[in-house]
Amino acid sequence: MNKVAFITGATRGIGKQIAITLSENGYDICLNYRKKNDELLNTKKEIENNGVKCFTTQGDVSNYEDCQRMVEEIIKEHGQIDVLVNNAGITKDSLILRMSKEDFNSVIDVNLTGTFNVTKNVIPYMMKARSGRIINISSVVGISGNAGQINYAASKAGVIGFTKSLAKEVASRNILVNAVAPGFIQTQMTDVLKDSVKEEIAKNIPLKKLGTAEDVAKVVKFLASEDSSYITGQVINVDGGMLM
Repeated sequence: MNKVAFITGATRGIGKQIAITLSENGYDICLNYRKKNDELLNTKKEIENNGVKCFTTQGDVSNYEDCQRMVEEIIKEHGQIDVLVNNAGITKDSLILRMSKEDFNSVIDVNLTGTFNVTKNVIPYMMKARSGRIINISSVVGISGNAGQINYAASKAGVIGFTKSLAKEVASRNILVNAVAPGFIQTQMTDVLKDSVKEEIAKNIPLKKLGTAEDVAKVVKFLASEDSSYITGQVINVDGGMLM
C-alpha cells in the first residue's frame, strides 16, 4: 500500500513540483487547491501517469472549517496521511507606510494561520499512527527579512518557530517536523521579472543562478523519506548559498 502525501497550494510552482516528485517516488497524492483551473487538471493527469492515485480537495487554508473538511475527505478516501507538506502561501508586498492592515493580515492568515489550521487537523491521525512527516515551506526571507515584505517575512519566520515547537511536541510519537526555506526560485511568480532584474539577483548568490522548483522538491522528498529518520526541528535553506 502506497504512502499518502497531502500538499497544500499544489496547483502550480513549487507545490506542483513537490506533488509530481513524490508521485514519481510512489506516493499517492492529495492536492489542495483554492479555485479549480486547467493547471490543476494537468497536474492531476501528470501524477496519475506515474501510476499512483491523485485525490483533489478544494479549500482555503486560512479557513479552519475548510481544513477540517479537507482532512476528513482525505481520511475517508485513503484512511491515512503519512506526509503533510504545508506549501500554500501568498505575497502582498509593500513598504509599511503603504501596507494596509488587510494586506498584512491576509498574508499572515494564509501563510502562518493556514499552516496551523491544516496541521491541527492532520496531527490526530499521525499521533494515532505513531508516525508521520510534516514539512513546512518557509523562506529565506523568514530568516533574513526583506524590505517591502514585513507581512511575508513575519509569516515565514512564524512558520519556522511553529516548526521547531511542534517538532518538540510530537517527537515522542515518531512524527518528524522540518522546514524548507527556499531562496530565489524560478516559478511563474519570478517569470514576470525582467531578465536584468534576475541577473542582478543571481550576482548576489554564490552559485550565480536562481534555483528551480525541482531543487526544493528533492529536499522535500528527502525529508519525507526514511533517509531523514533522525532529523527533526530543522530548517534547510535551498538558496544557492545566498544566506551563508
